[in-house]
Amino acid sequence: MSVKTFVLTVITPERRVFQDAVNMVIVRTVDGEMGVLQGHIPLIAPLAIGPMRIKIGDDERKAAINGGFIEVTAQHVIVLSESAEMAEEIDVARAEAARQRAMGRLEKKQAEIDYARAQSALQRAIVRLKVAGHEG
Repeated sequence: MSVKTFVLTVITPERRVFQDAVNMVIVRTVDGEMGVLQGHIPLIAPLAIGPMRIKIGDDERKAAINGGFIEVTAQHVIVLSESAEMAEEIDVARAEAARQRAMGRLEKKQAEIDYARAQSALQRAIVRLKVAGHEG
């Protein structure tokens, strides 16, 4: 691990999604986008549903993050999320179907529709599609 890298670990309740030495990670917190480089001050912040960008040398990888928390320490960054998928793992057809279902629920004007849940589902589907390179 070089001086300008740190270990990034992305964990969900089911599995470890990613772990490697990286140069930078960019996530969406509930207060806005945040970039972390080696030497960042220690912190814990809540994450919003959104894309995560991982920079390793000249390469960039992407993941879809479903909220959670980021913990930054001197040499390690941990992302804990309810669910997370690397771009190459995303099933685009499934994400598009989820987007269509959520949009259908939001279009209904019935009282029994849980709008907050449908909006979150729509947001997750859109993020997954964007991360996979298929604008939703």
